[in-house]
Amino acid sequence: MWRNIASNFLTLAIVLLIGAAAAVAWAKREFSGPGPSAVAQCVQIAPGASLNAVSNQLAAQGAISNAYIFRAGADYMDKARDLKFGSFLMPPRASMEQIVETVTAGGPSTCGTEVVVRVGVRENTVLLRDTNPETGAYEEVARWNPAVGERPAPIVAAQEQPGARLSLVMAEGVTSWQVVEALKAADFLTGEVAQTPAEGSLAPDTYLLERGADRNAILAQMASRQAAILAQEWEARPFGMPYDTPEEALIMASIVEKETGQAAERPQVASVFVNRLRQGMRLQTDPTVIYGVTNGQGILDRGLRRSELDTTTPYNTYRIDGLPPTPIANPGRAAIRAALNPDETDYLYFVADGTGGHAFSRTLDEHNAAVARWREIERRQGLPADSPVQTAD
Repeated sequence: MWRNIASNFLTLAIVLLIGAAAAVAWAKREFSGPGPSAVAQCVQIAPGASLNAVSNQLAAQGAISNAYIFRAGADYMDKARDLKFGSFLMPPRASMEQIVETVTAGGPSTCGTEVVVRVGVRENTVLLRDTNPETGAYEEVARWNPAVGERPAPIVAAQEQPGARLSLVMAEGVTSWQVVEALKAADFLTGEVAQTPAEGSLAPDTYLLERGADRNAILAQMASRQAAILAQEWEARPFGMPYDTPEEALIMASIVEKETGQAAERPQVASVFVNRLRQGMRLQTDPTVIYGVTNGQGILDRGLRRSELDTTTPYNTYRIDGLPPTPIANPGRAAIRAALNPDETDYLYFVADGTGGHAFSRTLDEHNAAVARWREIERRQGLPADSPVQTAD
């Protein structure tokens, strides 16, 4: 009898072991295999969220098939306590293993609601974007120009969402005044800016923001980043550049930034100005004159007047020798690098060519011919043909 009992117990144990092994194998396949969602999913992890809460949330939204297996797998991977706050886009059929890897690695949010403060050359805007779950791409929901009208209700609501991603995108060539105005429009920030930072001292880039962050701390971060960029590029400069200080290179970079919107042209534009400096020729560049008129506060939506061109000011490079006293905008790294590493050319002149770029010339005769072509383009387009051009002065 005891032999039968022992035999039956052994059989039962074997059956249980086989069943357990089968269950483990099934759980592993569930954890590592394709997930149940046929569309992309935005997985949002709240600050301080527990693994239990996140697993139940994922099961409820159809991103995973089993909350328990998700928790067990995360624990087996030793990542149960590594959840990172943010919103993360998961591709269709993402496995539980892939989701665990993503939500514990962290990094910038890649989906969900996003409020973007854009500092642009012509205007500042605040954008509300949200993820289209079918495409996984951000789509614009609302847009607001702080200089015009009231803040739209969807933007107000989005700014208060705990999981909303807040950021500031600073374009190359904007002025410090424009950056401060954009920060003022972001009412989810705190702190009064007592003084506009020095022109050129802020690095164009994308900055992740936190609700309640101090505006002055953000400006300090921008300034620190620009100082590091300038120091790196100055250290790597070639011998013989016509600048005595990094600040002079920054001034030139700001002029290059404002003169062309085409990245490939920056080293050529820089070469013209460097060649003119070396030959004692005046720079004769409109953006510096415009800065002297506007002081960097807004856009001059008209042509320069003859009286403005004839008036001697520290920024009128048609009337002064050398560089203006300060930068005229905040240049990006590429413009700084171009100012310190210009193309080796014989160019002394350039003028618009009607394509968005410029025609470069070595001699005044070549330049005058290019100017004549540009004047004809202006005439055909109905533009006033009186914009200033470089001369041999």
